[in-house]
Amino acid sequence: MLRAACLVLTSLAFLASPVQAADSKPSVAADIPLDAYGELPEITDVTISPSGGHTAMIATVDGTRELLVLDQNNVVQRRTSANGIKVRGLRFISDSAILFQTSATVDARGFSADKYELSQAIVIPITGDGIARSVLGKSRRFVNAVFGNYGIRHTDKGWQGYFGAVEYRHTLGGGYVMESGRPALYQVDLSTFDRTREATPAENGFYRDWLVDASGNVAATFDLADNNGGWTIRNADGTVLARGSNPDGGAGMLGFGALGKSLIYEMDDPKSGEVDWYQIPLAGGEAKPFLPDVEVERTYWDPTTGDFLGYLKGGAKGVPVFVSPDHQRVADIVRSAFDESQVQLVAWSDDFSRVIVRTDGNGDSGSWMLVDLKKQSAELLGFERPAIARQMVGPISVFDYKAQDGLALDGILTLPPGGAKKNLPVILLPHGGPHSQDTERFDWWAQAFASRGYAVFQPNFRGSTNRDAAFERAGYGEWGKKMQTDISDGLAALAAEGIVDPKRACIVGASYGGYAALAGVTLQHGLYRCAVSVGGVSDIGLLYQSESISSGDSRLIKRSRLSELGPKSDWDAISPREQAAHADAPILLIHGKDDTVVPFVQSEKMADALKDNHKPYEMVVLDGEDHWLSSSDTRKQMLKAAVAFVEKYNPSN
Repeated sequence: MLRAACLVLTSLAFLASPVQAADSKPSVAADIPLDAYGELPEITDVTISPSGGHTAMIATVDGTRELLVLDQNNVVQRRTSANGIKVRGLRFISDSAILFQTSATVDARGFSADKYELSQAIVIPITGDGIARSVLGKSRRFVNAVFGNYGIRHTDKGWQGYFGAVEYRHTLGGGYVMESGRPALYQVDLSTFDRTREATPAENGFYRDWLVDASGNVAATFDLADNNGGWTIRNADGTVLARGSNPDGGAGMLGFGALGKSLIYEMDDPKSGEVDWYQIPLAGGEAKPFLPDVEVERTYWDPTTGDFLGYLKGGAKGVPVFVSPDHQRVADIVRSAFDESQVQLVAWSDDFSRVIVRTDGNGDSGSWMLVDLKKQSAELLGFERPAIARQMVGPISVFDYKAQDGLALDGILTLPPGGAKKNLPVILLPHGGPHSQDTERFDWWAQAFASRGYAVFQPNFRGSTNRDAAFERAGYGEWGKKMQTDISDGLAALAAEGIVDPKRACIVGASYGGYAALAGVTLQHGLYRCAVSVGGVSDIGLLYQSESISSGDSRLIKRSRLSELGPKSDWDAISPREQAAHADAPILLIHGKDDTVVPFVQSEKMADALKDNHKPYEMVVLDGEDHWLSSSDTRKQMLKAAVAFVEKYNPSN
C-alpha cells in the first residue's frame, strides 16, 4: 500500500518502463488473489496546483482511502478520510484550496424516479486546520447538490466558482417548494461562500447551458427545445451566434477557442449522422469548421479560463496536439519518454513545467508520475495495483477482423501472462455504453480473467466510438442484431486464427455489455457455455419507460432513444427477458441495488423470467452499489462471483 510521502525520485529514462518491486511477488498470475484486480486502485485522481507547488490525490494509506495533499518537498499538508466516498474528481482552485467532487445515491421517492445520483462540490483548504465547506451549503434556498460545474475563474473579486443550482421557493405558508427543477447558474465566492445568481433557469420545455469566460462573465448561452430539438446559441449581448434543429438534440457548446474570443460548438447532421464541430467569434460572424476530418479522442481546456488548449488525436496510441508550441514540446518529450506504455497527460502547472502523467498497458497495471521538465526528472507517485507486477500483466493487443457484412472491426485481445497462446478458452467481454470503446490499456476485469488462463476479447462492435461518427451511427437500430453478431464474428475470427477454442467460450459484460451477454444466450444459440450480466438491460421497453420517467417525460430523450433502439415493434424480439424461454446456457445476474442508470428491476425481471421457464440461473445482489461499481467491497464481490461462475461452466483447464 502507498505510504504517505514515500515517493521515489528517478530519471525520465528509468521511468519509461515503470517496474513494481519484485519482492514476494507470485511466480504465476493465478497466484495473485482476485482482490488485487477488484480492489479500487491504490492511487487515483492525481492533480497539481497552478504553481506546481502542491499535488493532491486519492490514495490508500494503511488500508484507508484518503485525500492527500503534499507540498513540493513531499511533506503531507493534509490527510482527509475518503472512506466510503464516491470521488468523482479533484482539482486545485488556487494554491491554497481544492475542489473535491463527489456523488451519492439518494432516495427521491415522489420525484420522477425513485433514486438519483446527485453530485456535491466541496472546497477543502490544503492545510490540515482548514474547514471543508460545500459550495452551496445546507441552505433552504437550494437542493443539496450541484447540477453542473461551469468553471473556476480568478476574477477581480478573487477565486469564484460557477455551478448549476436547483432553487426552492418560500411559500406563504412558511414552507419551501421546488421552483422549477431546472438549474440556475450561481457564482460562489470560494473564500467567503457568498452566492450570487448569475443566470436564470431555462424556460419550461427547454434545456440550458452556459459558458463562463476568464473574467467570470456569462459569455454564451445555449438553449435546446424539448419539443422539436431546435437550438440557439446567444452571446452576452443576446445576439444569436448559431441556431439549428435536430429532433434528437445533437448540438451543444464545447468551450472557448484558443484565445477566448470565439466559441466552439458541435452539431449533428440529422440526415448523415455526422457530428461536425464549428468555431465562431463571440462577437458574431461566420462559423467555420473546426478540426474537420480529425479523429479527436479527447480535448484539453485551460482549467481557469475555459480556453481550448489542444486535443488527443485518436489512434492505436493517442497523439497529443497542442496549440502552444511550448506545450507541444513538453507533450512530445513526455510521450517519447513513456513510449512503451499508453500515456495520459492528466494535469499540469500553469507554466506547463510540471505535468502529472498516468501510464498503463503492456507490463504496466497503472502508474502515476510527476514529470518536472526544468529538473529533467520524474517522480514516481505510486502504482495503482502494486500487487500485479509487470510480468504478471497479460499481453494486450489490437485484433482486426471483419463482420459478416464485410464491415472492418477491431477489438482488444488480452492473453494469459506467460502462458499458452493457442486454442485458449475465451471470454467475450463487450463494453458498456454502447457508445464507448475499448483501447489497448490495462483493464482490471479482462486481466483478472486472463490471470485464470482465459483469452479475453473486447470487441469494438459497430456503434462504438473508436472510429468516425458514421461507424457510431451504424449501431442505431442494431441492438440484438448486427451489434450482437459483430461480437460473435470476433469469436469466429479468433477461432479461425487458432487463438481460441470456440467450443469453450462464455460472454460477460456490464451495462450494455450485460445486455449483450444476455442476448448471446437468448437471441443467439450454440455459441456460449455461460453468460454473466452485471447491471445489464434485459427488457428494452422497460429501459425506455424508466429513462422516460427519470428524464421527466422528455420528448427529446424519447426521440433520441427511439432512434437508437429501433422500432417498438422489434423490442420483444430483442429483449432477453421476453426471450428467456430460449436461453441455452446458464446465466449469472449481478446488479447493484442503487443503480440509477439501469435500474435493479431489469435483473429482477430477468430472474423471474428465467425461473418461470425453468432455466438455470444465479443472482447476486450488490447492496449499496451503483452502476459504476464504485465500492471496493462490492466490486470484489462481483469479480469473485463472475470468475467462479465462468470457471464452473467453462473451466480453463
